[in-house]
Amino acid sequence: MFFETKDPVTLQGDIAAAISKDAGATWQQLGVVLDEKWHLSYPYVFSYENKTYMVPESSKKGNLRLYYAVDFPFNWKLEKVLMERPLVDSVVINFQGSYWLLGSDISSYGSKQRGELCIWYSSSPLGPWNPHKQNPAHNNKDNRPSARNGGRPFIYNGNLYRIGKDRGAESGYNIQVFKVEVLTANQYKEVAVSFDLEKPFKGRNAWNGARSHHLDIQQHPLGQLWIGVMDGDRVPLGDSVHRLTVGYMFYGVASISVLLLGVLIGAIKCILPLRWYLPHTEKRSDTLKTEKQVFLCHKFSSLICNVNKLGSLIGGRINYRGRKGRVYIAVILLILVVLTCFGTHFIFGGNGAEESYPVKGRYSQFTLLTMTYDARLWNLKMFVEHYSKCASVREIVVVWNKGRPPSLGELKSMVPVRIRIENKNTLNNRFNIDKEIKTKAVMELDDDIMMTCDDLERGFKVWREHPDRIVGYYPRLAEGRPLEYRNERYARQQGGYNIILTGAAFMDHELAFKRYWSEEAEIGRQIVDSFFNCEDVLLNFLFANESSTSTVENLWEFDFQEVL
Repeated sequence: MFFETKDPVTLQGDIAAAISKDAGATWQQLGVVLDEKWHLSYPYVFSYENKTYMVPESSKKGNLRLYYAVDFPFNWKLEKVLMERPLVDSVVINFQGSYWLLGSDISSYGSKQRGELCIWYSSSPLGPWNPHKQNPAHNNKDNRPSARNGGRPFIYNGNLYRIGKDRGAESGYNIQVFKVEVLTANQYKEVAVSFDLEKPFKGRNAWNGARSHHLDIQQHPLGQLWIGVMDGDRVPLGDSVHRLTVGYMFYGVASISVLLLGVLIGAIKCILPLRWYLPHTEKRSDTLKTEKQVFLCHKFSSLICNVNKLGSLIGGRINYRGRKGRVYIAVILLILVVLTCFGTHFIFGGNGAEESYPVKGRYSQFTLLTMTYDARLWNLKMFVEHYSKCASVREIVVVWNKGRPPSLGELKSMVPVRIRIENKNTLNNRFNIDKEIKTKAVMELDDDIMMTCDDLERGFKVWREHPDRIVGYYPRLAEGRPLEYRNERYARQQGGYNIILTGAAFMDHELAFKRYWSEEAEIGRQIVDSFFNCEDVLLNFLFANESSTSTVENLWEFDFQEVL
């Protein structure tokens, strides 16, 4: 799979590649395979006469270039310039005995916004290319979907289908599929067809909660199976109103600091001419109104005089040419940078793990498991409704320990919910082996703990980097002779911990549950039943006995203090 990747510093696009060895379930990134001095995107790859070619979008260079693979997929060399036009989102397809090049020419004014579709044809993908008589063959002057390509065209039952981007922002907000009814050197006609895609129920937290603008579907060469890859942008997680409010507050403080710095170094003079605020002297029939205007202007003039005096008083207080003054300015500038960065993070940033992506080949979703009973049904309803919206939650499993279980209709959820009814009220049920769990990762979470989706996603990201450990939010320390169980404050003071409470922890359920129900842990499970407590201590000891390395990870070690 080839895709655009951006340099985090320059934001210039390059072409990268990834490979999947399990039919697309997981992907291994191979890195950047094509890097030019200008922006690249939309890598369109095809084969011709036993060679593999790529046509990336390179409109910043002002032309359309064709590359061929010297060492597939890592090394590409320029074959030729196909066209001296700044085409965007171009595709090349062989249909009815001819090669067709479809792209959007942005050389004319306003064409990028209109999203015009232009067509060329040739007997070879290497050219020469002849313009279609109908160019631009399709535009967006009315309210029809965008003419810009949104992926690879495909042939199904002898018919050609083109993928376009729905009208919206620069890259569109959705995908539209068109059936090409007529394609000749003189004529082009297409009609929109229905495109059924299962819509996620997580709203703004879904993988395409903001938009989708690229679809690539191909038929597998060994059968009737079709494989599709679709992109999506997700809105940053968290309360958007809160994020915007805090972000703009940081921007506001930064702006005020800039003005204050300008006043202090004398670059901004608080001298406002009084004549700007004197009343007009034309005749007016309404004498009372004129008197009020004169009175208000007099008051405002007094205010301006005071501002001018203040400006004269504090202006030029920092001698920026001196050593001390330069230190002051450097400190203020550093504060401005920090404020701007914080503001940008809250407005444009997410949690660092908005995308559900695999780490080291691990799957990118987890099962949320909680244990409860009938007296806490109201807690469970809030729990399910809130956490079902989190991006990487695939399923919620409710371990029902006591009383009449609720019906699924009583729980409002964006993901599947499964209620597992237990025969005995015991804390050991939390770690019962469950073959119906479809993910490797399980998040054990008490039903009275409410954290943001951001914090949940961050914890999952850390677990994917340490899948052999218990990764959680609440540390404890057991030490001394005799062994004494210490709380979180003590663990922080000592700068270490060796137990993670499993009431809020990620783990590999196959590994953890198997250890918990081993023969060696039988006595420990009996103690848990007798005290109705300490199941998390038992699981931590079982992990520690199986490994000579670190077995637990606490999120405050990764600068997640706000989680605790």
